Amino acid sequence: AHGAATMRLYSLSVLYKGDPKVHLLKAAYDVSTFNFFQRSSVQEFMTFTSQLIAERSALGSRASVKEQAISFAEYLCHVYVRSDGLAGVVIADNEYPQRVCFTLLDKVLDEFSRQVSKMDWPSGSPATISYSALDGYLSKYQNPRDADPMTRVQAELDETKIILVRLQGCSCLHKPMGALGACCEAGKSHPRPFPRDLP
Repeated sequence: AHGAATMRLYSLSVLYKGDPKVHLLKAAYDVSTFNFFQRSSVQEFMTFTSQLIAERSALGSRASVKEQAISFAEYLCHVYVRSDGLAGVVIADNEYPQRVCFTLLDKVLDEFSRQVSKMDWPSGSPATISYSALDGYLSKYQNPRDADPMTRVQAELDETKIILVRLQGCSCLHKPMGALGACCEAGKSHPRPFPRDLP
């Protein structure tokens, strides 16, 4: 399993779900973790997969899909297709929080729809659409704790729970303060890993 530090977003795409085809409007990729010679084909595959998933999704729907065609078992595709046909797809590590993916898609599609005229969606392409924020979002959201306040709060709560569990498991809690202090000192010499330290 991956730790929080290795959760990754691999691609972020904005597409238009027309009738009958879906086409790519803009995309950003992070293929830096792949072998240099694989990067081009991996990027093409992510583009194809994003289009395929948007094509299969109904207007007004959200879904998280483990696409069978993906040979990398740890990938999950998160798709949001708005009722107006604008769609977003994130391809992420399977441990990346689903809620954060949909928060990102909401934000990106809302911003895109305000910056790019709806008239340009049906005929647009990455070469013609002027919207440059995707690379920044992909980079910012690599660490969900940094990008999303709710995730940071949850991580802090999780760490607090672990501290409480440690204390509850300490048989010295019913002893006088002096003994409790000695117990806590003993505990410090055998610290347990916090979530961020877990593999």
